[in-house]
Amino acid sequence: MPAKVDMDKIVSLCKRRGLIFPSSEIYGGLASCWDYGPMGVELKRNVKEAWWKAIVQDRDDVVGLDTSIMMHPGVWAASGHIDSFTDPLVECKSCHLRWRADAVEEKKCPKCGGELTEPRMFNLMFKTFMGPVEESASIVYLRPETAQGIFVNFENVVTTSRKKLPLGIAQIGKSFRNEITPGNFIFRTREFEHMEVEYFVKPGTDEKWLDYWVKERFDWYVGLGIRKENLRLRQHGKDELAHYARDCHDIEYLFPMGWSELEGIANRGDFDLTQHAKCSGKELSYYDAEAGEKYVPYVVEPSAGVDRSVLAFLVDAYDEEEIEGEKRTVLHLNPSLSPIKVAVLPLSRNEKLTPLAKEVFKQLCPSFMTDYDDSQSIGRRYRRQDEIGTPFCVTIDFESLEDKQVTIRERDSLAQIRVPIGELKKVIEAKLKGEAFDASTLWATREK
Repeated sequence: MPAKVDMDKIVSLCKRRGLIFPSSEIYGGLASCWDYGPMGVELKRNVKEAWWKAIVQDRDDVVGLDTSIMMHPGVWAASGHIDSFTDPLVECKSCHLRWRADAVEEKKCPKCGGELTEPRMFNLMFKTFMGPVEESASIVYLRPETAQGIFVNFENVVTTSRKKLPLGIAQIGKSFRNEITPGNFIFRTREFEHMEVEYFVKPGTDEKWLDYWVKERFDWYVGLGIRKENLRLRQHGKDELAHYARDCHDIEYLFPMGWSELEGIANRGDFDLTQHAKCSGKELSYYDAEAGEKYVPYVVEPSAGVDRSVLAFLVDAYDEEEIEGEKRTVLHLNPSLSPIKVAVLPLSRNEKLTPLAKEVFKQLCPSFMTDYDDSQSIGRRYRRQDEIGTPFCVTIDFESLEDKQVTIRERDSLAQIRVPIGELKKVIEAKLKGEAFDASTLWATREK
């Protein structure tokens, strides 16, 4: 990876290869709104599935949940969002652009240099109305986080899952924040997707579990290919903790614009369950049968953004290298995240090759996300697959018609091996699981 990846190159690649497009582009777009294209939606889905597998599927102490985007307004009053979910806002007296006060280094407009107003607090929640009448009694909010849906369902989940503490409840879902200054591509947007766990523990064990989850989440990113030197941990100072937090650590990533938060892991104490019990009148405690005591659990919360994770994986995987005098752009994505696992490429559009190539494609489709491409030269097709991070390309040539074998080309090493069509699925499965791509006993090239 280059010392510093330029964000413009990432944005260009995403548009060119169908990863991410500006939203409503034919109408001039909408600020900081983005649409995931055919390749992007697969990458995003793979990130979410990798998270869900690590957090829910591979564990016996976490269950899933999917809650409503719109909730009773009392939820947001109890959580403190109506009163406290604010950012300081300043406005330029000349051009009338608005900025976060803490993001303006000098007391001048970053755009025109004009004088700024005094800061005022701006609530970040999107407000709308439920039903046909726009009145105060029908006000609802689009959720700014998925966490509160978990807290208000704590009793339901404990009762129906019949699990003991420590117990995690996980959720992936859309959140909305009316950010004053969104930007940096998909890093900060007004509509985004959360991956959150609320991990309920016995008071007194919360710091132990906070340390556990900080390490667990850091290792997850490393395990999926992000370089350790591009990650760091930062503990929040007492003066920057959220109103609900007893402690908090950020996993930060070295994005093109500098070190920024990738995921936060917070010790929320018993703030949320206590507040909702108080405001709803419903008891939200837990009876520990083994200890013979009742208590309000403390909560450790790992909270990640899907879109920020996608951006981090893209930036870390992006590379430019020279192969025999030609520049190659490649995404060295972990194969589990790659939008396409294998591409089927007939050597040409020759009518003799097409039937066999289509047969191989149909054979692989049920097992892998597979692409079929017969447009332009084989070298150009390899480059297109490199740019979206496809780990393996299968080439059908004229020899394949005789020996019923095909060539598998590996993205990172460019090594190639020849395998029988009947063994193709088994070989690709093994390679995707991490089996070494050893071409020494067969033959290896570095074709363009």
